[in-house]
This record gives sequence, structure tokens and C-alpha cells, in this order.
Amino acid sequence: MVRRLILSRMNREGGCKVLDVGCGTGNLYGFLSDSVSDYEGVDVIRYEGFPTSCRFHQLDLDSGRAQLPDAYADFVVAVETIEHLENPRALMRELVRLCRPGGWVIVTTPNQLSLLSKLTFLLKNQFNAFTNTNYPAHITALLEIDLNRIAKECQLEQVTTDFSLCGRLPGTALKWPRSISRQCPRLLSDNIAVVGKKLGGQ
Repeated sequence: MVRRLILSRMNREGGCKVLDVGCGTGNLYGFLSDSVSDYEGVDVIRYEGFPTSCRFHQLDLDSGRAQLPDAYADFVVAVETIEHLENPRALMRELVRLCRPGGWVIVTTPNQLSLLSKLTFLLKNQFNAFTNTNYPAHITALLEIDLNRIAKECQLEQVTTDFSLCGRLPGTALKWPRSISRQCPRLLSDNIAVVGKKLGGQ
């Protein structure tokens, strides 16, 4: 999903820098290495497996700002990170700060409006990705409307949401066929992305 969102917004005339905030082992790099000129990661520690050829910046995302200048990257992404943090608005403000004018911020998180999550909430009074087995790793559940509001509060423009088109059938380990997920992406996707463009002067 993130690769698709980046490639559809990338300026084909030149390279671009992607800053992956909450990068973990740098899995995103494998999806982008053939398409972007520069990939860098930010996380609390440099995890084993993070690509040795890529630059890494250490930061506890709950406690401060990255030691990086404003307008640092063309794409600033946080993949399945915001739900782990205490203050999602603070994260979004930092992502926007690090994004260059004309660049894009992309944030993904579990989709609370999926059929699986709604059924789990109905039966257990908890969202599927925020059950007791996921706590305290997942602490901040955000709805699509929350993501859109936060992005707009942070002055992002052209804000849209997108979906992973990959979701688990309730009560099974099976996934919905992609052809069906395309028909009802909000209901049948396990993950959601909010995307916004940073305009000049921010």
C-alpha cells in the first residue's frame, strides 16, 4: 500500500528521499529500493536487520524531536507506528516538520472500521488490533475521521485516505480475495492510510 501511494505521487524527473519514522527493521526499504534515491529510518533503536546501506537516526518517538532539519525529506512515512504512541498529534506535527514543501506525509494504522474490527468490538467491546493480547503495544486507536482531522489540523492539504485491500475473514486465518476487497475497501481492509501534501511555507 505504501509503495503504491509513494509511486503514484513521486516526481519522475528526479530522485526522492523517503524518511521512514518508526522504521523497525526497515522492511519498507525492500519495497522502495528500486524506485527511490534515498531511504532513511528513524526509531528508538537500530533493530537487527535494518539495511546497512541506509542511514539511521535514533529517537524515542514519545519523547522528542528528531535531530534532523526542517523540510528534510520528500516523503515522510509512519507505517503502523502511530497506534504505538501516546500522542498522535505530536507525531503528525513532527512528520509535517520533517517533510519538505510540496512533499507528502503518509501514516498507516489498523483500520477500526473493517468488518473484522467492528465484529470484534461488538463481541468483545474492543477493536480487533487493540485487544488485551495487543496491549500495551497498541495503545491509541484512531478512526478514519480522527486521521483526517489530525492531518488537516497540521495544515496538510489534499488529504485522502486509502486502504490496504488486504483483510482477514472474521473467525479464520484466511484473507478476503483482493477482487472482493476492491469492492468494499473500507470494510475489508485491515489497514488504513491517511495521505496529505505539505504546501509551501509550513
